[in-house]
Amino acid sequence: MTRNKYFSGSFRYRFRGITVLAALLFTGCNKNGNTLKPELKPITEAVYASGHVVSEQEYQVFAQTEGILAEKKVDEGASVAKDQVLFVLESPQQSARLQFAQEAYAVAARNYRNQGPALREAQAGLEAARTRLAFDSTNYIRYQNLLQHRATSKAEFENFKLTYENSRSDYQAQKSRLANLKNQLFLDLQNAESNLKVARDETSRSEIKSDINGVLLKTLKEPGELVNRGEVLGIVGQLGSFYLKLSVDELDVNRVKTGQQTLVKIDAFPNKIFRARISKIYPIVDPRDQSLRVDAQLLDKLPGYYSGLALEANIIIRKKEQALVIPRTVLLPGDSVEIKKGRDEQKVKIRKGVETLSEVEVLAGLDKDTEIVKP
Repeated sequence: MTRNKYFSGSFRYRFRGITVLAALLFTGCNKNGNTLKPELKPITEAVYASGHVVSEQEYQVFAQTEGILAEKKVDEGASVAKDQVLFVLESPQQSARLQFAQEAYAVAARNYRNQGPALREAQAGLEAARTRLAFDSTNYIRYQNLLQHRATSKAEFENFKLTYENSRSDYQAQKSRLANLKNQLFLDLQNAESNLKVARDETSRSEIKSDINGVLLKTLKEPGELVNRGEVLGIVGQLGSFYLKLSVDELDVNRVKTGQQTLVKIDAFPNKIFRARISKIYPIVDPRDQSLRVDAQLLDKLPGYYSGLALEANIIIRKKEQALVIPRTVLLPGDSVEIKKGRDEQKVKIRKGVETLSEVEVLAGLDKDTEIVKP
């Protein structure tokens, strides 16, 4: 991009034609054609930008899973509603994963709800241990009483005591085993439920829906084609409501502000100039072309509903309705001009104001009657 560049083609000459006319007027002020005088006239300083027309809320429709495009539900240019299905993908692998997840969840749920063999076995083991403990506990207490009354030997009592303690330990072990098994079965159920949710979510992603009420602007895949995760299937936007996506040279970024008036030439409508206003300035310069993205709100209605149209724009930086203006061609190095002083010529320094490619505003150093010598 070039600083202060104006539109190419015929629109550029809308600006430069003023300069040509002014030069003719300047020349007409002197009989020998070697001098000209500054002129009081409007002058506009602008920054050049290029870009495209973009529909509001326009976005790319990405595939969130892989598969074969089985069906395209909406044709290009057709209106779509929010959450309406646009594309349907099919994936045998995904269907198999869903079926496996459903079966695994059913098994985990059955095992956790006392219907699995492992849980029934653990519960039976605990019940048997409880029965043995109750029996051995009774014998232990009975022989303890007998020992106190000297009705049995110490060795026989110790034997029943050891049997009771072993039964008690076995009961605690069976109880812990059952609790651990229940915890494990609960974790298995949670994992199976999570895997089923993921599989269902993946399957639901095979139906790609619209995020907005709008229009399917473009499709990039046809039925039967392989689609990878993250691949663009189409573009959706809102017709009738547009904004301008502009690119401005990094040298001009400090001069562009939100709210600035912008004049736009759209290639598809060469005979009309559209009005816009800068609405957003992005903070990152694109390193690929050293440009900054700027968005502008389109103030005039487009004759047609087309997104992606190429355009050129002039962002108005400064504008004066009445300025003392000279052609840039008479400006010498050091911001000076050669003027006629009686019969002599004299170089004087000027103070510049608004500048364009072809004209310069003079703030000091000249007046409207000063005769400037052409270089």
